[in-house]
Amino acid sequence: MDTPLNPSSKRLLSLDVLRGITISGMLLVNNPGSWGHIYTPLEHAPWHGLTPTDLVFPFFMFIMGVSMYISLSKFNFAFSPDYFKKLAKRSVLIFLVGTAIGWFSLMCHGTFDISTNQPFWERFTSSVFPFDKIRILGVMQRLALSSFFASLLVVFIPSRHWLKAAAAILVGYYLILLFGDGFELTPNNIIIRVDTALFGEAHIYHGESIPFDPEGLLSTIPCLAHVILGVYCGKLIKTTTDLTEKISKIFIFGTILLFAGLLLSYGIPLNKKIWTPTFVLTTCGLASLLLALLAWIIDVKGKKKWSVFFESFGINPLFLYVLGGVLSILMGSISFMYNDAPVSIKGFIYNGLVSTFVDETFASLIFALFFIFICWMIGHQLYKRKIYIKL
Repeated sequence: MDTPLNPSSKRLLSLDVLRGITISGMLLVNNPGSWGHIYTPLEHAPWHGLTPTDLVFPFFMFIMGVSMYISLSKFNFAFSPDYFKKLAKRSVLIFLVGTAIGWFSLMCHGTFDISTNQPFWERFTSSVFPFDKIRILGVMQRLALSSFFASLLVVFIPSRHWLKAAAAILVGYYLILLFGDGFELTPNNIIIRVDTALFGEAHIYHGESIPFDPEGLLSTIPCLAHVILGVYCGKLIKTTTDLTEKISKIFIFGTILLFAGLLLSYGIPLNKKIWTPTFVLTTCGLASLLLALLAWIIDVKGKKKWSVFFESFGINPLFLYVLGGVLSILMGSISFMYNDAPVSIKGFIYNGLVSTFVDETFASLIFALFFIFICWMIGHQLYKRKIYIKL
């Protein structure tokens, strides 16, 4: 699903560019210099609502669906034991990588915490097996589950029924939220109750006022519809020969989804953390429109020199996302003494930026851009050497 473009491919170059934009966006919003100093557009909505930051993950999931159609079309959407084996193997790998990142974070922060005054070996041995509090779900895990089940759905369901299937999933999920207090951030929220019952409080996200996982198991259900809508967009692209007609169809599809999502949001709020049906429709609509715009700029007008930066992210998206996660953990956990106080690599760089730029929020943004540049330098070397690392 991460097959890169080449000059002889009939695929739109704008697909890789949009994928690269989303990955660089995910790295940007996940790595500020200070979580206490972030510009409002770079923050997630507290609960109901939508910010630019809330778009990057669903955009990537939508593009995953587009790429899924291109991949499955090579096999004529036929199910086979070999296909299932490859799908299961890839999904398990992505899920385990996500879980490993969670383990690596806990291990590093415990091992490199020099403020405890414990010897290194004691810190390491007490942190290397943090399985009593490791988070089960997360971004990579959601991608794995969504990719696996959506792939099976589009294989077994005829293409003429894909939109109906997506609609049925969204309606069913809406009813679950409606009758399960899913729209309220309380302990009675059905998403919280399901995750707590299956995994326990110690193994879900604790970044909200109460234990609540924004990548919860139940809220992964609408992600299947999200991917299917991306697959349908891929069908519009793949089955249309004329480039202008491709763009027109993508634009119309995106406009319909966007207006449907916005109109329905008066009754069903937009909410990324519970992935509401209106969030699916609105973000898929916006992703389609952005894809159409990029296709017009890059593939029709031929203005693509500016896009090389994002292509470098787009050809190895999951690898660079994982790399960014690992680098972020290392920079945030490895500490040393400075001015008689422990400071992490990230803290040292950020403090230096603050002393240079004075404004802490601007310094926080500069750090995030610096972090993206580090990841890009690695990704661009892979891009130039045509090295594609698949997960």
